[in-house]
Amino acid sequence: MSTSALIGSSPQLAAVLEEVNAVAATDCPVLIQGETGTGKELIVRAIHEASARRQHRCVAVNCAAIPAALMESELFGYERGAFTGATTPRMGRFHAADRGTLFLDEIGELPIELQPKLLRAIQEQEFERLGSSHTIRVDVRIVAATNQNLEQMAEERRFRTDLYYRLNVFPITLPPLRERTGDVPLLVQYFVRTYAARHRKSITHVPDDVMAELIAHHWPGNIRELQNFVERSVVLTKGAALQAPVAELVRKRGAIRGARTLADAERAHIVDVLRETNWIVGGRNGAAAQLGLIRTTLIAKMRKLGISRETAADRIGRRADAPTCDQSTMSV
Repeated sequence: MSTSALIGSSPQLAAVLEEVNAVAATDCPVLIQGETGTGKELIVRAIHEASARRQHRCVAVNCAAIPAALMESELFGYERGAFTGATTPRMGRFHAADRGTLFLDEIGELPIELQPKLLRAIQEQEFERLGSSHTIRVDVRIVAATNQNLEQMAEERRFRTDLYYRLNVFPITLPPLRERTGDVPLLVQYFVRTYAARHRKSITHVPDDVMAELIAHHWPGNIRELQNFVERSVVLTKGAALQAPVAELVRKRGAIRGARTLADAERAHIVDVLRETNWIVGGRNGAAAQLGLIRTTLIAKMRKLGISRETAADRIGRRADAPTCDQSTMSV
């Protein structure tokens, strides 16, 4: 995410930045929690850049993007002949981050069978590559991030309790955009300037009614969703005033008020975006990007909420036969 994640003057953002300044000078592990799109990656960078380790690397590992079978070799590296295809030795991310910072993104997706080895590496600052008995010592600062409830996962034995407590030495929780609406105008202006320059547009202002709708929207995808919406608005704009499709925001807010539960609202919102993207999940213009989610996270949500193209069509058919049910609930 761009530096826009730190744009704002709200008390909520100020409190987060105070915590960043307090912990940056130390070497203790940090666990950054918050919804998708709130700017967790940039907070990691801010911690690293304000620390004594800033002269060395900040190495990122997305635990949700790497297949479970490859995660151990990605983290710790391997020796030649450790497995089929290992023709040369390879340094792992843990070793690459020596004297710097290792950022474990989406830590809740880390395979549970690998968690004991990670815990030992964090506690002892040492590990062995795959296919080697030689112990490598490192000096690594750990910062992890998640949009999941690790404490609940630990209680349900889906995440090791000892690893959770080791990571949770200094927790930082990022507020969702709906709790810092005072920062929305600053973010909007930043995105308009950025994308107007990128798309060679001359947009000088945002109309008051458009800005009011942007502030009123709840932005479930947070800053990333707002960013995508503003870029689309810039592309659609002809003239000096931003022309944003705010009618869809009004429609979505009405659908949320009509939804019976939070799960209903989330399901309806996801289905609506999937329909707009013709049920394309991945890619730059897919539903995951529009929602501010990574592809695997969206797929997991779809499974949890029972969303498929067939079930969505079935829901629409049932509502057409039941006039007392508001069809707008399909499009949060």
